[in-house]
Amino acid sequence: MLRGRVVMITGASRGLGKALAGACAKENASLVINSRTPDSLHPVERELAEDHAEVLAVPGDVSVTADVDQLVHQAIDRFGRVDVLINNAGTLGPRVPIEEYPESEWRQVLDANLTSPFLLTKAVIPHMPEGGSIINVTSGVSVEGRAEWGAYSVSKFGLEGLTQILAAELQDRGIRVNSVDPGGMRTEMRAAAYPEEDPKTRITPEENTAVFLYLASDESREVTGERFKAQEFQRTR
Repeated sequence: MLRGRVVMITGASRGLGKALAGACAKENASLVINSRTPDSLHPVERELAEDHAEVLAVPGDVSVTADVDQLVHQAIDRFGRVDVLINNAGTLGPRVPIEEYPESEWRQVLDANLTSPFLLTKAVIPHMPEGGSIINVTSGVSVEGRAEWGAYSVSKFGLEGLTQILAAELQDRGIRVNSVDPGGMRTEMRAAAYPEEDPKTRITPEENTAVFLYLASDESREVTGERFKAQEFQRTR
């Protein structure tokens, strides 16, 4: 399905990002994976390489322009282009009312969840050919504000808006842009957000990749500016 495609995934050291890297590798994509630290990223690189995937691992903070430039430079130097960009990296931040929200953490969450996709997408677009696909990972709180979701919810609202703007701007260039709400999964972030929940009541990230593979493939070539719920899509496959 993805043979010959170059797929870049942020936040690829664990959770959904790691699962997506594995799923894309099984579909014969070439991979560019990123997370903040080498210690978290290189074990994933080794695991993918053992499965004979072609993979480039570039650690760095994608909310920092210099790190973004280095990531894209290395990807283009290795593969010559990026066909699919999955903006998955993100952070939860504190679950407290707005009046108690620390300003420093507010800025950190917005940088990680909204500025990062902006910077990376801006840098990748010149290297994305016609037929390219940008996939932004959003949330159930990206279209409905809820108490004590603070900067996380606000940043995901912003990412939905960025998705719509990019879809309109890039349509004539044959590049599609869509967002995906993965829903609740058995991840560390979910456990931090809902500590009272039994993780076993949620699906694993590895069970939740179908919509991403669809959006990365030619099957979705005419689809842009849409919002998908991953688990609803999964049930239809």
